[in-house]
Amino acid sequence: MSKLKLSIAMGNYDRTRPLVDGDVQIDGTDPVYMLLSPEEMFFRAFRDVAFDVSELSLSSFSVKTAAGTNPYVGVPVFPSRAFRHTAICIRTDRGINSPADLKGRRIGTPEYQLTACVWARALLQDEYGVNPSDIAWVRGGMETPGRPEKIPLQLPPDIRIETAPEDVTLSQMLERGEIDGIIGPRAPSCFEQGNPQVGWLFPDPSRTAADYFRRTGIFPIMHVLGVRRELAEQHPWLPMAVAKAFGEAKSIALSRLVDTSATKVTLPFVEEQLRAARTLMGPDFWSYGYAPNRKVLDNFLHHHHAQGLSKRRLQVEELFHPSTLESHKI
Repeated sequence: MSKLKLSIAMGNYDRTRPLVDGDVQIDGTDPVYMLLSPEEMFFRAFRDVAFDVSELSLSSFSVKTAAGTNPYVGVPVFPSRAFRHTAICIRTDRGINSPADLKGRRIGTPEYQLTACVWARALLQDEYGVNPSDIAWVRGGMETPGRPEKIPLQLPPDIRIETAPEDVTLSQMLERGEIDGIIGPRAPSCFEQGNPQVGWLFPDPSRTAADYFRRTGIFPIMHVLGVRRELAEQHPWLPMAVAKAFGEAKSIALSRLVDTSATKVTLPFVEEQLRAARTLMGPDFWSYGYAPNRKVLDNFLHHHHAQGLSKRRLQVEELFHPSTLESHKI
């Protein structure tokens, strides 16, 4: 019996390398892996349904699911997670000394519906009382001019959003002082290059994020794994096979990270950081699966709908193939 051939798009992470290297197999499949950037991966997945299995933006996935037009069905594997306290960069010469000072400011955003931006707006609203309508949004490419929204949106009428000039990037606008800050999944180049007038909103984002987790228990999910819906209908065993393999790959990555006799990451203090993360967040700090992530996903879906991005308030189980909502026990 021949194996099912699959095209799989994902990031090049320690938690996916065991799949690429052949240490983990997806039962019954013959996969071809493509290691792509999020921008390319998401664009091709949602514009052309280019992959059989793909890492996907949680926000775009939710937009499509709520609209009933999602070509993918979800698997509760979360290849990317991040606290987004580092997602907010500001001009340091504008009197922005606290999150509340963002009210009335012009803030750049690469796409309004990006998952990182949804989480950052949720953080500002829940923790500091800054509503999305309190800010004037400027949409444009971070480093390449003219970036459009991947998915058409119908935002609430109180959201003020304008498009950046077609020949200018958001990083350039921030450097010139034409906007007061940027919220996005990566820091603008003017920040990375050390511009003294550009900095983080939160001076110690790691400490602030740790305090946020202690109080909320939320470790934000950025990306979800999707299986092409037609393929999952033809082969209902496939979503769970994919979830199983990605879970095994993550377990291998963590076992390697624990072995600090010779660290596997080109970064000092790995052992200390790993111990601190487990002390704060528990041994399975990067959990996959429906049950352990229900609270985080429900919080996201609440804000996603409140921000006008999903047409209706989704329930968490609607995101995933039914076979992946629970697993066997021994």
